[in-house]
Amino acid sequence: MKTVILDGQTLNPGDNPWTPIENIHPVTLYEKTEQEDIILRSKDAEIVLTNKTPLTRETLEQLPNLKYIGVLATGYDVVDINAAAERGIPVTNTPGYANNAVPEHVFALIFECYRQICLHSEQVKHGEWGQNGQFCFWNTPQREIGGKTLGIIGFGNTGNNVARIANGFGMNILAYAPRPKPMPDYNNFAYADIDEVLAKSDIITLHCPLTPETKHIINEQSLARMKSDAILINTARGPLIDEPAVAKALTAGTLGGLAVDVVSEEPIAKDHPFLTTPNTFITPHLAWATIEARMTLMQIAADNISAFLNGTPQNVVNGVTGK
Repeated sequence: MKTVILDGQTLNPGDNPWTPIENIHPVTLYEKTEQEDIILRSKDAEIVLTNKTPLTRETLEQLPNLKYIGVLATGYDVVDINAAAERGIPVTNTPGYANNAVPEHVFALIFECYRQICLHSEQVKHGEWGQNGQFCFWNTPQREIGGKTLGIIGFGNTGNNVARIANGFGMNILAYAPRPKPMPDYNNFAYADIDEVLAKSDIITLHCPLTPETKHIINEQSLARMKSDAILINTARGPLIDEPAVAKALTAGTLGGLAVDVVSEEPIAKDHPFLTTPNTFITPHLAWATIEARMTLMQIAADNISAFLNGTPQNVVNGVTGK
């Protein structure tokens, strides 16, 4: 069975061998695939693995041999899952691989917003501490997260693990989940509707999938409900936020700060508004990229393929469990 990996470089830039998948059967690997090359490279494949290379309805219609699509990520918006379902093709994702990596990055961003460690480190290196004449100095407000209210929008694996860490820091936690979820065993935790989360949170972090319903879930209207000094964190998908509206709020001072690991178009454009807005911190979509997380992702992807070949697909996101 021919397997093609369309964009393998990010998962394995050289430190994360493809052995778990290659042990199932050989693969044809491409580090990156441009839009115009997808069909040529996939036309004979029965299994296609993709991370960010899009598989649209039009593309799927030109891949008659395709029997399985594996997404090398938790989010699967790069695949038209309805078109795949119509063709009887199961689409799987790899949930849970970044249960530590992404929540830890969320708190790295929160601490950067609250303490601005990188800025002060650079100022020390440029001599400002030595010139200050005091045993200490700070040029930005220094804030504690203990006792602050963290609003979590989306409460799957990642949101749940963010709450676990927040509880350890003594934060109050409000979570919005569109579907019922178990109640964590924290005294400082409550579910709330999205308006309450927006209005009461000091920090809001997004952990929902990108769907037509969640696109621009943070927009001009939702920003108006938030505290003027609130911090917004996005490590999920760029289009969850209306970027021009958020940039306008940052510039006007009606949003306290922004820290993102994702933007709507990646890599980021040279004229992206977040490159010049105040109190803005940007990392290059690396929250997921610890070696531990990528090794786990690789194994989940291999296990998904094995399950499909055994006739018992797992982690299916489009309802197709056989063909």
